[in-house]
Amino acid sequence: MHDDRVVTEDRIARTVRDRPASAVHGPTEPLRVGAWEVPGEPVAFAEAIARDFVPARVGDRWGEPWGTTWFRFDATVPACWDGQRVEAVVDLGFDARVPGFQAEGLAVTPAGVPIKGVQPRSPHVSVDALPGRPVTFLVEAAANPDISGGWTFTPTGMGDRATAPPGPLYTLRRAELAVWNQTVWELLQDVAVADGLMRQLDVREPRRHDLLRALERMLDRLDPDDVVGTAQDARAELAVALGRPAHPSAHRIVAVGHAHIDSAWLWPVRETIRKVARTFSGVLRLMEADPGFVFACSQAQHYRWMKAHYPSIYAELGKRVEAGQFVPVGGMWVEPDTNMPGGEAMARQFITGKRLFIEEFGVDPDVVWLPDSFGFSAALPQLVALAGSRWLFTQKLSWNQVDRMPHHTFWWEGIDGTRIFTHFPPVDTYNSELSIAELVHASRNYAEHGRGSMSLVPVGWGDGGGGPTREMLAAAARTADLEGSPKVTLASPTRFFEAAQAEYPDAPVWRGEMYLQMHRGTYTSQARTKQGNRRSEHLLREAELWCATAAVAGRVEYPYDVLERIWKVVLLNQFHDILAGSSIAWVHREAEQAYERIETELASIIESAQSALTRPGDGELTFNASPYPRDGVAALGAGQATPAGDGAVVVRADGDGYVLDNGTIRARVDVRGLVTSIVDGSCGREIVRCGGSANRLQLHRDSPNRFDAWDVDEHYLRTVVDVVGVDRIRVIDRGVSISRSFGDSTVCQCITLPTGGHDVAGRCVEFETAVDWHESEKFLKACFELDVHADRYASETQFGHVFRPTHRNTSWDAAKFETCVHRWVHVGEAGYGVALVNDSSYGQDVSRTTGAEPSTTTRVRLSLLRAPRFPDPMTDQGRHTFRYTLVPGADIADAVEAGYAANLPLRGVAGSGEVEPIVRVDNPGIVVESVKLAEDRSGDVVLRIYEAYGGRAAGRVECTVPIVRVMQTDLLEREVPVTGLVASDRRGFEVALRPFQILTVRLSPGRAPGR
Repeated sequence: MHDDRVVTEDRIARTVRDRPASAVHGPTEPLRVGAWEVPGEPVAFAEAIARDFVPARVGDRWGEPWGTTWFRFDATVPACWDGQRVEAVVDLGFDARVPGFQAEGLAVTPAGVPIKGVQPRSPHVSVDALPGRPVTFLVEAAANPDISGGWTFTPTGMGDRATAPPGPLYTLRRAELAVWNQTVWELLQDVAVADGLMRQLDVREPRRHDLLRALERMLDRLDPDDVVGTAQDARAELAVALGRPAHPSAHRIVAVGHAHIDSAWLWPVRETIRKVARTFSGVLRLMEADPGFVFACSQAQHYRWMKAHYPSIYAELGKRVEAGQFVPVGGMWVEPDTNMPGGEAMARQFITGKRLFIEEFGVDPDVVWLPDSFGFSAALPQLVALAGSRWLFTQKLSWNQVDRMPHHTFWWEGIDGTRIFTHFPPVDTYNSELSIAELVHASRNYAEHGRGSMSLVPVGWGDGGGGPTREMLAAAARTADLEGSPKVTLASPTRFFEAAQAEYPDAPVWRGEMYLQMHRGTYTSQARTKQGNRRSEHLLREAELWCATAAVAGRVEYPYDVLERIWKVVLLNQFHDILAGSSIAWVHREAEQAYERIETELASIIESAQSALTRPGDGELTFNASPYPRDGVAALGAGQATPAGDGAVVVRADGDGYVLDNGTIRARVDVRGLVTSIVDGSCGREIVRCGGSANRLQLHRDSPNRFDAWDVDEHYLRTVVDVVGVDRIRVIDRGVSISRSFGDSTVCQCITLPTGGHDVAGRCVEFETAVDWHESEKFLKACFELDVHADRYASETQFGHVFRPTHRNTSWDAAKFETCVHRWVHVGEAGYGVALVNDSSYGQDVSRTTGAEPSTTTRVRLSLLRAPRFPDPMTDQGRHTFRYTLVPGADIADAVEAGYAANLPLRGVAGSGEVEPIVRVDNPGIVVESVKLAEDRSGDVVLRIYEAYGGRAAGRVECTVPIVRVMQTDLLEREVPVTGLVASDRRGFEVALRPFQILTVRLSPGRAPGR
């Protein structure tokens, strides 16, 4: 037989592209158009419908950047359309090559009831079409600019209304009623599957030629001049080929409807609310048409927005949840970054998210759903388990730049040993359209063949694309049992995980963090957002501690509602594109304003609670929210402070520099303002590398290949300038101040010593760096060259720490050239270590160096500022202040204590007396992370404690108020079997914790004897 395969395939491609698609809708009837452009921010339907709509027509320009235009569409259904399905088709000026990131609309009835979203790949609107009767509907159209710009990463002012250029962005291209020709549409779906599968198969496969000839016969039967009339006959030619069953061993795919909607990113939060409404309304219409369609949706915040802003969508959604079609997953308030949020904040993501799902729908999600977060903290498995969830789904690790994750289905083991059954879909996308190419890729890419046989595919356009489409559901139906294709089933994530775990219970284990080899710049970009997060987390700890202490003492009412509201704002801003610093200027401006309001409000709450706990007097009472005693004040209590030091810090000129000495630490600052020597007086050890320095500012060129705000590429290390020019050095209280200029920026650094003492607070060097930053595409770091021989370093993470290598033995090691840290990083050799503690930074790099000494030493660098130009061209411009502390002679225990001290400053309140801590712990390795009142508002006290050093810890927790019941609970404060609680009585309880174990304990206070 002559080989005409290529010619036939070209004929198929040309005909399908040009002919049947245009026949899906027709005949047509123009819609009459009226328009009202909203001045300013979006308004409710009730306000819009009362406005005067001016006549408009197809071809009109509309939509200032971020503006809203309401369109009213009217027509009369022609009498000759009787018995046919009629739809409206509205093209707001879409670029159909991209499913989202542009104009969108929400179609509503004349009564304001949402119908569905109008998006580039879903522009149709179902209408009630009685022949001869009028049809009216409205579309709230959002003129969202395409910030992505084709992902050229070109700086743009479009990220804020204040900087966006004026002028309409879009043209109304189409507005008409049309008959929907279902047979033609079905033919297109047949062809998409048959043609797609044919092109994926090897040319030597008989099945490829079977499909080729079936498609050829289809084309012979399809009359280009009468597509509608010949479509049914054309379909018949494909029926046999599309009816052949799949191989018994074919890979099995569970397709789950999904729409990944970033809670803010290249649009502000207010636009996310509307994106969710458009997507949910379209999903609900699909559920009406297909009872087998299942849609999984995470982020409790999105549900809360629907309840507040779109109650009709929320009510309908609730019915579909009850029916099992609309499936809440994730169990978190948003899909957060999992690297940077503090331990208690990560717990609250689950507590707050799951409470909404349980209270509103009676659903406790068992699948944690994080498709797009930028890597995964090793503390997460334990938190997942303690929240009552069983499984984890993610996708982002397919973005790794160098190393491929070796598993797709596996057990993930956290720092405490907890294991969570995890799936990482081989389809390598969380926006699948269920194309044959994607399905075949999933099967070929699957790493578990021979042991497992199934994977999950999230189906639907996200971020304004509208979620799943009817075309995707058609693809699922055609690939349910099709020769050459994986077998596709529509089902919930729970059904997938139950089956996957049952068939592969002995899946391999991945231990420790799942580090994303990409997006490393997110630990540093948008410093103000990150500082606001860190500060808010610790202010919330203080507010809950002192309010709980005062409430148990009967001094105040616990402010449940206020604290819950504030927590929800903090949790929202931990979304993985907000806290990460990868959003437009509008988003970060709003986040920073929110943090300012939170700080003001929490400061007032803390002050009120502390005042209620303080007796009148002429002295000063010092409140210590740290879990460690400080200056003679008990942990979690208040009293008269008695600093350990003698108050003497000597600062003297020494040649061309200065020496700072407090009797415990002696530091030398040279003429360049660099710390060239730090001697630990307790052992006489020099900790600065010979010929090196500490606190040396270094400026790098920072030009990532892509994803400016997200990425720091390794080549940045090859261009560095030491910032050593000095404008002025002067002596200040307890130290020296150095002023510098570089580029268009200035910096003032204060280097000081505390007033002495041999505890952690006394044996450290303090640094305050104030920067007026006006650089572009630069990266600023503070470098500490330490005479410590370390092949690994410890970085704090949630409820513990992780060890990472300082070397680059493997590609996996080398990829971690920038990592995440919370409050401290520790490097050590046998018998000696040094900690670097910070109050607001998250990025760092730790490496090995060599110099004059024969041995390798360790370089620790704290990442301070970046200046990417996309998506916010003014990222981090302006003033910033960073505080960090170097602690010589520190072990892990010292680092933990110093980390809390740096982030929980002592507070002085005028008055007298003493405030007994609500609990006392007799083992410093058992750390009290939070003290609060129970979520059910019963008045019970809830403690969250954890083992902080990485070893076993036994101890007693003494309560200062009598208790009638002690209960171990999960994160949601529900009783669970005892695993760390050993014994209890009316005055406390005993615990025995495993390494990094988190324990939540609920205490029911009783009345003290005689009261």
